[in-house]
Amino acid sequence: MTPRTVTLIGLTAILMWSLLSVMTVATGRIPAFQLAAMTFAIGAAVAFISFIWRPAAFGALRQPLVAWVVGVGGLFGYHALYFLALRFAPPAEAGLLNYLWPLLIVLFSSFLPGERLAPHHIIGALLGLAGTVLLFAGNSGGGFAPGQIPGLAAAFVAAFVWAAYSVMSRKLKAVPTDAVAGFCLATALLAALVHGAVETTVWPETPVQWLAIVALGVGPVGAAFFAWDIGMKRGDIRVLGAASYATPLLSTTFLILAGFARPSATIAISAILIAGGGLIAAKDMVWKR
Repeated sequence: MTPRTVTLIGLTAILMWSLLSVMTVATGRIPAFQLAAMTFAIGAAVAFISFIWRPAAFGALRQPLVAWVVGVGGLFGYHALYFLALRFAPPAEAGLLNYLWPLLIVLFSSFLPGERLAPHHIIGALLGLAGTVLLFAGNSGGGFAPGQIPGLAAAFVAAFVWAAYSVMSRKLKAVPTDAVAGFCLATALLAALVHGAVETTVWPETPVQWLAIVALGVGPVGAAFFAWDIGMKRGDIRVLGAASYATPLLSTTFLILAGFARPSATIAISAILIAGGGLIAAKDMVWKR
């Protein structure tokens, strides 16, 4: 596959992640780590089922310790920190700090061998950041209550964890994408342990909630990580980093379509900034002949 093709595959992860919010709302009041354990287990199960027709894929699980540390540390570490952020900090502010990771990916990519950070990559990432700031600012009630600092700190650290995981995936290019199945399974087990320690189990009450959980496991918490791994390892990492700012915008759009949010001028302006930034960052790919 060409770099353009694998970059497009990576972009499908962004589309799937934009469905995360609306699908999570549809799951009801299931505790965060329980939901993570269930959905990551589903994502791993789907991958392992596909291994039945590709027995050689099981060999991908035999990886050096560093690959497991990066893979499981990235998937579980990021989600644990983000759940902690949402528990102690306002969602808008936590989301804004968390969405520093696309900009960090663009910046961190300059340290990779053979990668060059051009001005249009930085401009595109900064425009995406501006659009995201505006998007969250328009939904923020303002002010911080006592005890929210740990949550905000967790969101900030989560951004660095995900950016580091993504860029390190490029450094570990020799690790096959099939290994992500093992990382997802390990993440599910760790999430289940944390759930058992700090949460009370709440089972889905309706078929719609069960369907939403399965959809999450197959898509945003399943196939998306495999698509992202492919894009990070063989695609244009700078384009993917800048384009990731479309996730909160698309997420808000899907919430509006589902009736969970209302359209506004702020969202429209954010769309222009984020879409423009993405096009500028991706100009090499879009206008390449």
